[in-house]
Amino acid sequence: MKQSVNPAMNRQRRQFLRRTLSAAALGLVTGGAVPARLLAGTTPGAGQANGLAGLFATDFKLGTALSNTTLLAENPVTEALVAREFSAITAENAMKWEEIHPQAESWDWQRADHFVDFGQRHRMYTIGHTLVWHSQMPESVFVDHHGRLRPAAEVQKTMESHIATLTDRYRGKIQAWDVVNEAVADSGEWRKSHWYNTLGEDYFSRAFHLAREGDANAELLYNDYSMHLPAKRDFALEQITSFRRKGMPVNGVGMQAHVHLGDPALAELEASIEAIAAAGLDVHITELDVDVLPKAYDYMGAEISTKFEYSDELNPFPEALPQKVADELAARYESLFKLFLKHRDKIRRVSFWGTTDGESWKNDWPVVGRTNYPLMFDREGRPKQAYYSVAGLKAATQRG
Repeated sequence: MKQSVNPAMNRQRRQFLRRTLSAAALGLVTGGAVPARLLAGTTPGAGQANGLAGLFATDFKLGTALSNTTLLAENPVTEALVAREFSAITAENAMKWEEIHPQAESWDWQRADHFVDFGQRHRMYTIGHTLVWHSQMPESVFVDHHGRLRPAAEVQKTMESHIATLTDRYRGKIQAWDVVNEAVADSGEWRKSHWYNTLGEDYFSRAFHLAREGDANAELLYNDYSMHLPAKRDFALEQITSFRRKGMPVNGVGMQAHVHLGDPALAELEASIEAIAAAGLDVHITELDVDVLPKAYDYMGAEISTKFEYSDELNPFPEALPQKVADELAARYESLFKLFLKHRDKIRRVSFWGTTDGESWKNDWPVVGRTNYPLMFDREGRPKQAYYSVAGLKAATQRG
């Protein structure tokens, strides 16, 4: 039975929470401490004790992705925000193959080194992203200068060298690697990437063995989007389970959570969380954001090569997010975090894919030129209504 609620009392509680959390948010800018009552139950020395990370410290690590702009030390305000709000970081692009290893004999370490140094200075759980992926790859890894496909032995040697170089450089400084990214199609079969077409399915297992050889202690993860789809999830888990029986080292599965306001349903996400855990693997929610714009031709997924033509109908909020949609975003985030808290025993980490709306990839994908609002902080780095809704799930408990 639904209990009756006193509207005035509810309003007072919301105002109290907003004032309290606003003070915490102000501390992010001024460097002041978050009120102790919001930090009850945090674990000293386990990362950050401020902001959202502090509130959820006993449940799971809370992370964000750092953009290239931030990693070039061109966004100190965002760096300060990240340091005070989160306990885990992922490099959004800086460690992807075409950026860190654009040519066979060329490595660009500037952004990746800054990323790792940032994680160490702030005692953060640091995730390397990603060692093997079909996208953002130099074509030269698979095709020679005559336009001919390279032989399998040569491609495998290149993969081995790439993984060994990265894991050796950052051994002991990276707590987890997204070893293989997006190797499975939504239909529930291997993605027919250059990796698969050249090396067959064994490239998957080989990458994990190489990562373990490079770092004996890092957690090794498989990461993919749309893992709520039963066919995709089940196929991925079947392959991982099969390879594990043969000795492949793997610790967890990353469920990229590029979701919309209305879907996927929470029940679909929950089923996959439970299935991954039942397979004996940690669950990582790895790339969380909530798209508030109309779906482009009803497309759902995260294949970055997908592009649709711009139209005003697909970009309805170019200046600001209407209050009604802000309310829906806050409610969606609150419901997601209620689900994550329900399964805190299975979930190792929850990471947003970006920190502020202005740096989100959702502004230009899958339609270039759109203005999106998918994250917890607005374009000026201020906490949004969604922030207060999520923080309130823990603050209310800790006050009581």
